[in-house]
Amino acid sequence: MKEKATMDPVKEKLRIDKYLWAIRIFKTRSMAAEACDKGKVKAHGDNVKASRNVHVEDEYEIKTEARLWVIKVTGLLQQRVQYSEAVKYYLDLTPEGEPRKPAYQATSFYTGKRLSKVGRPTKKQRRDMDEFMGDE
Repeated sequence: MKEKATMDPVKEKLRIDKYLWAIRIFKTRSMAAEACDKGKVKAHGDNVKASRNVHVEDEYEIKTEARLWVIKVTGLLQQRVQYSEAVKYYLDLTPEGEPRKPAYQATSFYTGKRLSKVGRPTKKQRRDMDEFMGDE
């Protein structure tokens, strides 16, 4: 009979880029790896490579476009989960002076469509105006 594999934190391996993606600091794993390569992820003041293994109780300083993060690893997360679950796997030790907001949030973006009731009148509105003004 096969025994169920248990997660032993000592033997479990997890790359820092995958961990930062899984806890939703970065939107994609490649963005997390790129941040590591550019020196935006540090452990004890030293730059971290994307292939570095993460261990429970490690502390990292992460610089993103939104803000500076200081996190302490409380658990290892192999797969990406929703934000409310992901925050359970790290402690946010960021100083109070830094603005706190989610790792990323949905923002409005330009879709190519104009907003309703803004700009040129619709065909119906134009007909109503022509009818109101009469034939001139």
